[in-house]
Amino acid sequence: MLDFSKNNLNTSSSPYLQQHRDNPVHWQEWNEAVLQYAKEHQKLILVSIGYATCHWCHVMAHEAFSDVNTARYLNNRFVSIKVDREQRPDIDEYFMSYVNAINGRGGWPLNVVLTPAGHPIFGGTYFPDVEKRGLLPFRDVLGQVLSWYAKNKDAVQAYAIPMSHGSSVEIDDNTIASTIHRSFDVAFGGFGAQTKFPPHNTLLFLLHYYQATQSTLAKEMIIQTLDAMTNGGLHDHLQGGFYRYCVDREWTIPHFEKMLYDQAMHLWVYALAFQLFRRDQDRVVAEKIITALTETFSDEHGLFYSAHDADTDLVEGQTYVWSEAELIDVLSKDEYAQFVKTYAISSEGNFEGKNHLIKQASAPALRKAIEEKLLAIRKKRSKPFTDKKIVTSWNVLTGIGFIHAGRYLERNEYITTAQAVFKEIIRRHMSDGALTHSSLNGVVQKQGFLEDYASLLLLATYLYEDASTESEKKKHKKHMEKLLEDVGQFTVQAGATRIWFSNMPTGDFTRVPAQVFDHPTPSAVSLAEMALFRANILLRKENSEVPYRGILEHDFHNLVAFFAHGKSHEIHAPEKISWKELPINTVHITDAVYQDCTAFACHQYKNESELVSSFSKQ
Repeated sequence: MLDFSKNNLNTSSSPYLQQHRDNPVHWQEWNEAVLQYAKEHQKLILVSIGYATCHWCHVMAHEAFSDVNTARYLNNRFVSIKVDREQRPDIDEYFMSYVNAINGRGGWPLNVVLTPAGHPIFGGTYFPDVEKRGLLPFRDVLGQVLSWYAKNKDAVQAYAIPMSHGSSVEIDDNTIASTIHRSFDVAFGGFGAQTKFPPHNTLLFLLHYYQATQSTLAKEMIIQTLDAMTNGGLHDHLQGGFYRYCVDREWTIPHFEKMLYDQAMHLWVYALAFQLFRRDQDRVVAEKIITALTETFSDEHGLFYSAHDADTDLVEGQTYVWSEAELIDVLSKDEYAQFVKTYAISSEGNFEGKNHLIKQASAPALRKAIEEKLLAIRKKRSKPFTDKKIVTSWNVLTGIGFIHAGRYLERNEYITTAQAVFKEIIRRHMSDGALTHSSLNGVVQKQGFLEDYASLLLLATYLYEDASTESEKKKHKKHMEKLLEDVGQFTVQAGATRIWFSNMPTGDFTRVPAQVFDHPTPSAVSLAEMALFRANILLRKENSEVPYRGILEHDFHNLVAFFAHGKSHEIHAPEKISWKELPINTVHITDAVYQDCTAFACHQYKNESELVSSFSKQ
């Protein structure tokens, strides 16, 4: 029996919810008992959504949610529910859609007020405890909502997410690079003229486009963006890996949060880039991502934690930045002289009086020992909070990154890691045939989502190709067949249209249409489409047509469409051919003949050598 007169987050399996367990607000977790209590007592519901490494979530936790007067106001008039968006993407997607619909923008923390029946009537993001920066105190905002509801409760209608999966567009395969280039930042690389996010999905699309077309324009966009991310402030130059995004167009100062999914996507991108362009710097970046994953994200059983906070002791970036005086003190005169030739260092710094490390243009290579010396010093500093939640889909994406690194950097141990990730996810997160979304310290949440099943199916297709024995192949074939059935539970056919849902038809929340926006990871729908495309080829099933959607917003989906337009290779051979010898847009099929099916035609060859040599002529 829940006690609604106190905060009940102390038993939560979410690190984010645990961060709020000492708030004076009587927080509850999302469940049917809490919703029923609100309905029976006719109380409005505050749903506050965030995640453990969210900077503004921390700010609101220390301001409004720690303020005793705000807490008393909430406790007397509302049922207050905390939700971890990383555990419950369905709840987050639904309420984010609502807030975007009424405000034109959203973000985290996401705060939404519901009627006792669960219908949203107000939503916003950060609110302070006292008036600041033109924002009203949270208590005042809540008071206005209460007054509005008292007068309009009979007019409230249920909110439904529009059933849209992105409009199909006509794109000429030959003009894809020029179409993408219209949004490209020619001066600094990447896309957009302000905040710079790593464009993982667009880069994957361009890399495969370049493989198929040898487009000079595509190559220029890829190389410039890779170099901007590698040399600028997005990259952790000492330990490897990448921060979440940069706040400026020039890729200088990042939001210092580190997310597992970013490491996974960067690894995938840089491994493919190394295969195509054979630039040693791309190999080094990929290997250092793996070092960062192993040293800072890995748990004791081979899976990976969710994230590292941007803040250290409530100060953003504190772990990572250096004063000029500190660098002069810890480095020898010769070391410092070399260091400032590689990194831009000044007395005033580039981030709140200190220096975030940025490589200078045409910087000479720095001795590895100098960076290792600084990293050893940095490791002794206070560390950001680590969200040790294990998220299925993010771990699986990491496994896919390892697969590509293993193939194209020719490191078999990386493929072994991917195999271990798949096996451990099945062991830890699969029960009675049902896949769950996350766990913390062995406590497993109940729900599983499309993104989990779809990403696991996609990883199974890669592992099937790389299986070294017939028994392994049979095992992964069974996984593919079972996961194909599971993925089918998330879709319904509406005429000629396939409608995807984020969550299962049963559970404690309304069925939510799955997101289609490919950022920062491929959307759940795009993951499902890619997984189905590959699995159907490997299982000798027919694939459906896949139309293009809007450029940039849907580029992982567009990668599937590109393949479906005949721009992939189905390579048949009696034995495995080295991935180094094959195009990156290959599905490798064990068969009695040597054959390449591409552009809707199949060509047979006498042997492996003849097949491989044909790629240089295409």
